[in-house]
Amino acid sequence: MASTETAVKGAAQDLAGLEAGLDALDEVRVSRTPVREVLVRKVLPPVVAVVLVLVVWQILIWAKVTDDYKLPSPSLVWSEVTDAWAQGTLLGYIWTSVSRGLLGFLLALVIGTPLGLLVSRVKPVRAAIGPVLSGLQSLPSVAWVPPAVIWLGLNDKMMFAVILLGAVPSIANGLVSGVDQIPPLHLRAGRTLGATGLRGTWHIVLPASLPGYLAGLKQGWAFSWRSLMAAEIIASSPDLGVGLGQLLEQGRETSSMSMVFLAIILILTVGIAIDLLIFSPLERWVLRSRGLLVKN
Repeated sequence: MASTETAVKGAAQDLAGLEAGLDALDEVRVSRTPVREVLVRKVLPPVVAVVLVLVVWQILIWAKVTDDYKLPSPSLVWSEVTDAWAQGTLLGYIWTSVSRGLLGFLLALVIGTPLGLLVSRVKPVRAAIGPVLSGLQSLPSVAWVPPAVIWLGLNDKMMFAVILLGAVPSIANGLVSGVDQIPPLHLRAGRTLGATGLRGTWHIVLPASLPGYLAGLKQGWAFSWRSLMAAEIIASSPDLGVGLGQLLEQGRETSSMSMVFLAIILILTVGIAIDLLIFSPLERWVLRSRGLLVKN
């Protein structure tokens, strides 16, 4: 009898220890990361990279590897920045392109999401449209600029049409890929619980397909931005204003490499900023919601 009670107590202690271990595994650290660690891990590396690029750039200038009009010095490019700022045109260049790019991307999101759901869930539609979407995704967006100009003229409608044709296939294909990766057991469990039709799409399909969908959104934004730059470079009109693509083309027409470098740096900066401010937080949220990233 005593041995039985001892065994029961031992089993209870083992069970309690197991539960404590599982609770410890489930615990999420909520301590705030020190500011110094954030600066060292996230701020310092890109700053060092930028400084190295500037140093190498200046060394190439001192070494006179090419003519000055082909490779301007960092100081000349900085003078171009300060002049544009003094004239009040710098923010205008950026806002003209960013507003077009974001609005076009939102329109592509509204069109590409239901299209991706339709293609992923309806087999006849997938058989008919799936290959077309893949082909459109591989087609260079610059190819759409001439027909868009002929169809719609030199206006913002043409710009948005080029953005949509470049971004919608990527968003739709990303969602299709995310839906294809959903385990069938999840879908069956959702149907068993009554999540069918639009309810199943909202509560089961979309959340489960978020990783692939988010990858499609990132690629869709990249295609939107590149499509817009191609359209702005090729199609110039006073009615369109001056965006970053037009600024780049103006630098080429006037043989001003400092203006060309300014446009390139601004285009790159906007792309990095959108990724850091929008897509990186979304990625962290998706990973954290799946227990793949511990919130510090």
